[in-house]
Amino acid sequence: MTSNLSFQVLIIGGGAAGITVASQLKAKNSNLKMAIIEPSENHYYQPAWTLVGGGEYLLEDTVKHQQNLIPRGVTWIKDYAEKIDADNNQVTTKTGTTYNYEYLVVCPGITIDWDKIKGLKEYLGKDGVTTNYTKETAPYTWEVIQDFKGGNALFTFPAGAIKCPGAPQKIMYLAEEAFTRQGVREKTKIIYGNATGKMFGVPAYCTPLEKIVDRKNIDVKYNHNLIEIKGDSKEAVFATGDGNTVTIKYDMLHVSPPMTTYDFIKQSSIANEQGWVDVDQYTCQHKKYSNVFGLGDSSSLPTSKTAAAIRKEAPVVVANLLALMNKKTPQDKYNGYACCPLITGYGKTIMAEFDYNKQPLPSFPLDPTQERGSMWFVKKYVLPWLYWNRMLKGKPFEPDSWRFLLPKNNS
Repeated sequence: MTSNLSFQVLIIGGGAAGITVASQLKAKNSNLKMAIIEPSENHYYQPAWTLVGGGEYLLEDTVKHQQNLIPRGVTWIKDYAEKIDADNNQVTTKTGTTYNYEYLVVCPGITIDWDKIKGLKEYLGKDGVTTNYTKETAPYTWEVIQDFKGGNALFTFPAGAIKCPGAPQKIMYLAEEAFTRQGVREKTKIIYGNATGKMFGVPAYCTPLEKIVDRKNIDVKYNHNLIEIKGDSKEAVFATGDGNTVTIKYDMLHVSPPMTTYDFIKQSSIANEQGWVDVDQYTCQHKKYSNVFGLGDSSSLPTSKTAAAIRKEAPVVVANLLALMNKKTPQDKYNGYACCPLITGYGKTIMAEFDYNKQPLPSFPLDPTQERGSMWFVKKYVLPWLYWNRMLKGKPFEPDSWRFLLPKNNS
């Protein structure tokens, strides 16, 4: 095996998790021989796609070239991972090349399970059917909202795992305010087909969100899981909690599609029964293979799948991987921290931060359950800047170091 096919650390995935881990590892040990397997030319700041769909950002504001983000000295393998052989410390890519590793970090993200909703692929991106979960259709969401003339505006939240679980309702609140500005709100019925039984997974944030949907006169249909789109007749079919199906007519439909891990993970020995990378929830170390770590959306970590969670997971992975290299027991622990900036309208955001115990974990000395203009400012301007300039470069990213960026009125 030639030396360019063997690496001390091999990272699968060049998204938020992979780049952050690589940057932090390089900062702590510049001599490490590392590679990232990542097929994409471009790297997107996906948390801003809600703002693309809401007309506050252009798609090109959310993208940079992958080559400019991968740390210097880290090999970019521009290919798809296709097979993980953890028993032999090898990963094979789509082109048939096999790479050896001493340590493996698995963080390719998750993929949309298009086939779970009949008709979604056929009708997406036309006749008012859209989603902010793809770069191709996020700009179309804003087109649909601007062109809306009234009727049923239907938004959905799927069953199962989803990245950024607040995103399905964020765009709904922005649409509601846009319809008001456009003078069509009075002839519009906004419906939220929610596959779960609550507005949000953390109780402290449920009450304010329930008040917001009441205030905005949004019809929330709990335990309604979208299973089919009939584009010709503009009908959405939902499976309900009582085992029946319900059909709802729509004039616009924003779909938050079901998501799943990639097949190469599901088919490997590193996956648990549900297909996630089977890691310890505190150390991020694989439960069977000690030289394998997992973080981000593809991991079994029982927290929200957000970039903010990765911000806290990455240092734990780096510290524990380096400890292992030094023949020490991994000691660093991840507490389940995640953050979901819940946009509740233009200029308003609830900064929902929480941990494994589903308790609020605010970074600021403010009531985190309140809508605030300052948190909109953080969501729209501060977080993207910090993502590109701090997080992906492996630099400190703690609120204490950027409070000066906040408006002084604490609103």
